[in-house]
Amino acid sequence: MYSKKEYFTHSILFILTIIATTFAGGEWLFGKSILGKDERFLDWEYFIKSLHFSIPFIGILLVHELGHLLTSIHYKVKSSLPYFIPAWFGFLGSPSLGTFGAIIRMKSFINSRKKFFDIGVAGPIAGFVIALFVLVYGFTNLPEADYIYEIHPEYLDPDFEGHSAEEGYLNLEMGYNLLFYIMEKTLADPEKMPNMSEIIHFPYLFAGYLALFFTALNLLPIGQLDGGHVVFGLFPRNHKMISLGAYIAFVFYAGLGILTPFAPLSTIFWTLLLYLGFLYVCFRKAQIPEQTKWMIILMMAAFQYLIAFIFPEIQGYSGWLFFAFLLGRVMGLSHPEVSGNKELDQKRKIIGLIAIVIFILCFTPQPFIFQ
Repeated sequence: MYSKKEYFTHSILFILTIIATTFAGGEWLFGKSILGKDERFLDWEYFIKSLHFSIPFIGILLVHELGHLLTSIHYKVKSSLPYFIPAWFGFLGSPSLGTFGAIIRMKSFINSRKKFFDIGVAGPIAGFVIALFVLVYGFTNLPEADYIYEIHPEYLDPDFEGHSAEEGYLNLEMGYNLLFYIMEKTLADPEKMPNMSEIIHFPYLFAGYLALFFTALNLLPIGQLDGGHVVFGLFPRNHKMISLGAYIAFVFYAGLGILTPFAPLSTIFWTLLLYLGFLYVCFRKAQIPEQTKWMIILMMAAFQYLIAFIFPEIQGYSGWLFFAFLLGRVMGLSHPEVSGNKELDQKRKIIGLIAIVIFILCFTPQPFIFQ
């Protein structure tokens, strides 16, 4: 089914991704780099320790993609092997996760709502199950509370008040999603549970958290994402409206706080001009009339400005704007059509509702908070 060249290429990419995420894990977990900056060198001992992050993290992504692949093979739909994308930026002095994720590429036309649904939902559900096991293990096997002092001995200094921005330190805090919060409160020993800015030093919690993050991204009910396939199967007559509505809500939340009514007038003018241009680029490929696009864009900006004026403390998450751009401009908001509007059977409808619940549990409004 696949050539030797394909097996070789995909295997090399997979191995490189494991190595890259292990390097990244060493930086996040222990503050050690393969480049040996500040004499904190990622030697063989810490490379092995960092595998406790990279293997569960990449393992979850692999199971996710295998869910898609094996379902495609079941339906005799031609698809590629999983493409893992290594991405380590330690040589630039920048933090990274070691990967941009993994994808499989469909090589044949799918003319069945049931096939679209099954292939789309298999990946996130399979990955989610493995992520649950990783998180359960992580929460129930936390090291002793003084473990954090091995990584940050400066915390033992009674005069230590944290690094300041002037010192060049970047503080990263994870935001809660429902599932992570519930599991923390029900499974973790509160005496050992780290705060959300220290999760990066706990390999299984960090790997599981990232898995929930990517699961939620894939299950967004938009376009040709896995969640888009689910909506396409569950709501054959209304999936276009649901996809567009979900995208509008996603962009609206992401952009809250961009327009600040209390800034100087010139700043407001140029910010508004640039922001409207960005929104138009995002919605340009939407299959709706031009007038409707501008109505959505202008109303969105007006309501965001109004909220910022009345409730200035309310902020969205501007980090989502880049993904919104990719969705609107690159991936698209529409879903390939199939002949007929035949509804899914009851079993698949239940699975679809489970996928929606998984999305709600995993979605993190503010996943990475940099200070």
